[in-house]
Amino acid sequence: MFGSEESGNVVWGSMEGSAAHEFPSTIFAYVKGQVRIHRSGKTEGGVGLIRLNRPKALNALCDDLFKDLVHAGQALDSDDDIGCLVLTGSTKAFAAGADISEMKDRTFDHAYKTNMFAWWGQFTKLSKPVIAAVNGFCLGGGCEVAMMCDIVIAGEKARFGQPEINLGVIPGGGGTQRLIRAIGKSKAMYMCLTGDMMGAEDMERAGLVAKIFPPDDLVDEAVKMGTKIASKGRISVMMCKEAINVSQEVSLEEGLRFERRMFHALFATADQKEGMEAFLEKREPNFTHK
Repeated sequence: MFGSEESGNVVWGSMEGSAAHEFPSTIFAYVKGQVRIHRSGKTEGGVGLIRLNRPKALNALCDDLFKDLVHAGQALDSDDDIGCLVLTGSTKAFAAGADISEMKDRTFDHAYKTNMFAWWGQFTKLSKPVIAAVNGFCLGGGCEVAMMCDIVIAGEKARFGQPEINLGVIPGGGGTQRLIRAIGKSKAMYMCLTGDMMGAEDMERAGLVAKIFPPDDLVDEAVKMGTKIASKGRISVMMCKEAINVSQEVSLEEGLRFERRMFHALFATADQKEGMEAFLEKREPNFTHK
């Protein structure tokens, strides 16, 4: 299991007990403007765990929380000992949406001039893979944040939704754009127009969720997945993430051209030589991330 530090809006945990033994990695602690490092086991191939921490508000995404989240993600993304990030909330809620009490009195003038929610996109600029481990409610802005991540896994009781229509607005953090790319037009229309929620199994079948686990095992399984990803060559992992994300923005022909250039570029890396030599020698590769 994970130990944690419960202050500020974002909690980072260091691994304790069996999890520390099974998933040796580097875990950061980020609490309200400062970064503290917790190390457990080896310092290569580490996984950074970010836990949203507004339990009384079901992790509703206020401005301060999202700023903390972005800063924590950027801190991990720039650390050479971290190869993958995991973002999670509580068992009851990953994040139950944006903070309505913070938004209710805002005007069009304020929303437009400040380009409200535009800066949320900073979280999508991280170069290392991010796994969203979703338990409980994942609604509105919470669902949008999960879709900003690269892989979404869920607990068996997770519930996804875009209920903004019930408040007289529409999704503003990517819900109408990323959701259709993940589950198709009809299901995206259904969720956004009715405000109804969908369960983890439905979202797995639709394509948003990659895997489902028992709620109590979810975070450990996310870290296990992250550790596997972090054990690969760092450059190839980052290029693979970039190539897949580019596919969402360009034509097939342009995407194929981009993929080939990334593929060609990897032949300039030491990890390509090591990976292929290890395969031919029938041994595990020793990637140096160079």
